[in-house]
Amino acid sequence: MRLNGLPALACIAAVASLWTVTSAAGPGVPPFALVQPALHTIPNTYANAWGDFDNDGDPDLAVSTQRDGIRLFRNDRGVLTSVGAALGLPDTSYELRGLSWGDYDGDGFIDLLAGPIEKDKRSLVFHNDAGRHFTEVAAAIGLTMPNRSARQTNFVDVDNDGDLDVYATDRAGRNQFYRNDDGHFTLIAAGDGISDPRASVGACWFDVDRDGDLDLFLANQAGGADALWRNDGDRFVDIAPALGMTGPHRTEDEGGVGCAVGDYDNDGDFDVFVSNYGRNQLYRNNGDGTFTDVAHALHLDVENHAVSADWGDYDNDGDLDLSIMAYEGAPGSQTPKDALFRNDGAAGFVNVIDQASPLNRGDHGTQFVDYDLDGGLDLSITRGYTTAGGLFLFHNTLSEGARRRSLHVLVLDAAGHMTRFGAEVRLFDTRGRILASRLVAAGGGYNTQQTAPLHVGLKTVQTVKVEVTFIGPHGREVQQIVGVRPDAYEGQTLVIRQAR
Repeated sequence: MRLNGLPALACIAAVASLWTVTSAAGPGVPPFALVQPALHTIPNTYANAWGDFDNDGDPDLAVSTQRDGIRLFRNDRGVLTSVGAALGLPDTSYELRGLSWGDYDGDGFIDLLAGPIEKDKRSLVFHNDAGRHFTEVAAAIGLTMPNRSARQTNFVDVDNDGDLDVYATDRAGRNQFYRNDDGHFTLIAAGDGISDPRASVGACWFDVDRDGDLDLFLANQAGGADALWRNDGDRFVDIAPALGMTGPHRTEDEGGVGCAVGDYDNDGDFDVFVSNYGRNQLYRNNGDGTFTDVAHALHLDVENHAVSADWGDYDNDGDLDLSIMAYEGAPGSQTPKDALFRNDGAAGFVNVIDQASPLNRGDHGTQFVDYDLDGGLDLSITRGYTTAGGLFLFHNTLSEGARRRSLHVLVLDAAGHMTRFGAEVRLFDTRGRILASRLVAAGGGYNTQQTAPLHVGLKTVQTVKVEVTFIGPHGREVQQIVGVRPDAYEGQTLVIRQAR
């Protein structure tokens, strides 16, 4: 696996038409340019999942569609090339919504799972044959997951035994948890626990109570209350009612759709944003096991029929901004109503795009990812409600000086594989003050799972301590690397491998 990253994207105008985003938002206009117009022709696009399937050091892109199967784009020095059909992925299929990358068999290559929206169809799992071919193996490994209307699917180590299990939300039935037993999966009946019968869409795993196992936040649609399932080892307990995290009273056409976990206030604790059909929520983690909804105070409680969200520091100023995909209009005539909220600290969040912005193009998937590893966080979004093109990739055009204020961190398990979803990364200055936190997320951005290196923006280029907290068989284990100069890793990735 090549881990030294890639040089900054060069002469991109030669391979794609670029144009700089303009908007009525004034001086806060975000620094993005739309690239590779050939990507835009894929209609009815939903999930966009980034992962390095060929282990060449840069993230590749998989996209799910309504009828055109799975599109896989290999990343070659910042240029995406369609290779899915040649590698065995279907170029036609029934409608697929969920995509997730995960190395379920521990062979060092990430595999790809896709879920159907129709309950009479089955899930598909494509085993990655050393980056050279994909073989569909769902039936052979016990992951057809029948009678499910798929949304988020998580490869995640639920039982802390060191391998990746599968948690699958269901928009129209009980959620499903499959335990990984040496590469074969067994459906575990969880009663009224995480097999939550509500119409679940978003599923976010993180160690809420810092006890060494992963807990689950569920965003539930169709009027259902949201849930926060605390992992007690032998059972799960919904603590959302006690914490005031069930969401507001909802009608049948309202509810939670996506969730995104990030440390927006840089205090070392992970907060939860919920994109809603209805007003959005932002639950600030108070650090004592409780949460406070601060969406109104920070100007995020808009009603924009939001589908998904993703955190990312697109301007490298040291705090997390927020991309939201949303839409308005009746079925058959939906139009995008997206937002890009710049984090202005105590002053709250400011939406820096409007309806006329070229960034206002998506209605389903959003992912921040530095796909060319040049230090500027790029943005990929999808639009499902259209017969025209629905995949849009925006390259970040920050100045070279601004791009240098960043660090890429890749977290691997003891075998050197990308399986430690739920791990926590924190950066500290030389005086021990927290600068930023990132979560190795088990899913988000609408039905996707990203296995790209974590991007951390910084206000200044300074020496930092990087701390990783692994969640696994031994509970919470902390590893540290001191004296890290981000500018020494320009165009490269800092790799942190679990000690055991």
